[in-house]
Amino acid sequence: MEGAAPLLAARGEEEVVEGRRRGGGGGATSAQTLGNVVVSIVGTGVLGLPYAFRTAGWVAGSLGVAAAGCATLYCMLLLVDCRDKLEEKESEETYHGHYTYGDLGEKCFGTIGRCLTEILILVSQAGGSVAYLIFIGQNLHSVFSQLMSPAAFIFAILLPVQIALSFIRSLSSLSPFSIFADVCNVLAMAIVIKEDLQLFDHPVANRSAFNGLWAIPFTFGVAVFCFEGFSMTLALESSMAERRKFRWVLSQAVVGIIIVYACFGVCGYLAYGEATKDIITLNLPNSWSSAAVKVGLCIALVFTFPVMMHPIHEIVEERFQSSGCFQKLSHKVRGAEWVGLHSSRIVMVTILSVVASFIPAFGSFISFVGSTVCALLSFVLPTIFHLSIVGSSMSRWRRWGDYGFLLFGLGFAGYGLITALFSH
Repeated sequence: MEGAAPLLAARGEEEVVEGRRRGGGGGATSAQTLGNVVVSIVGTGVLGLPYAFRTAGWVAGSLGVAAAGCATLYCMLLLVDCRDKLEEKESEETYHGHYTYGDLGEKCFGTIGRCLTEILILVSQAGGSVAYLIFIGQNLHSVFSQLMSPAAFIFAILLPVQIALSFIRSLSSLSPFSIFADVCNVLAMAIVIKEDLQLFDHPVANRSAFNGLWAIPFTFGVAVFCFEGFSMTLALESSMAERRKFRWVLSQAVVGIIIVYACFGVCGYLAYGEATKDIITLNLPNSWSSAAVKVGLCIALVFTFPVMMHPIHEIVEERFQSSGCFQKLSHKVRGAEWVGLHSSRIVMVTILSVVASFIPAFGSFISFVGSTVCALLSFVLPTIFHLSIVGSSMSRWRRWGDYGFLLFGLGFAGYGLITALFSH
């Protein structure tokens, strides 16, 4: 889940919506949209894939990534179908030109549908934000292990910095750090693959291809988390100048990401075997280049953390501003609105920092988020919306396919929750 959405999803959503409000249509080319899809999906979760492959085996892991990618692509296209169907039903006077994920929830089930969708997006973003903090804390600890523990890094360094950054409302000022984070992500993957190639010594014969049926859900959960940015689908589609090409562009992007994910997961596991850690950068040698990439990636993620938090702050602040008590207090006390809204940001950042400090395993956490919240957001809601909006005009086989994905998503989310509750 990450993501996500995580790294650039919130900023991309804001830019697309703002462009529509100015009255212009989408102007992105196919190449630009392809790049936006890749940036909105790929996040730090990819660095946990080799550990998932260690858990399931390199063949099972590859199949899990491919299945998660194909399922995510199918459900993304369901959202586009829903948008197209609504556009057909509405006249030019009533069609407002841009639908969000929450809008689809409201169209299907009213206010309750919108609230449920926004809550799942909020929790998913919170999970991705916590994963960022865990990732930063553990990587800083690996470089400066003599100074303090990962939890201490979170409270002593990350929390004060993130509280200060939470006061920045302009996401455009943080965009250079988002680009820097992408560059560091690519460098980290390149260094890992370089180390992998140096460590290869007949690796396939010494590595498990399949570690049992029960290991597959763990890998599938990590893979679902890695296909972040699901809630960006409609915004990205609306941003295209030729929207009819979006399905093909999205399919190209997801297939390419599946191949890269599978290759990276296999390379990481084949190189380090049973010593593969839940964050692959922790396996890198203690060289200056590895330390530079870790620190650079951490610095970039520190400044892109507010991007991850932006949808959370928006939802929380919107609820605050719509409450009667808050409105009365804002009118009576000067500056109360500013204090209240910024206090909510401080509280949210502090809560997520506390949660991150109590989570010992990055891999297990992103698998839990992927198999519960992300499964509901990526599989359950799209199929429900599709059945509600398009169901009457679908063929019987297409309808049964939607029901199959719906039951799978519910079952997978239930399995992830039960596993988390009874695994310790």
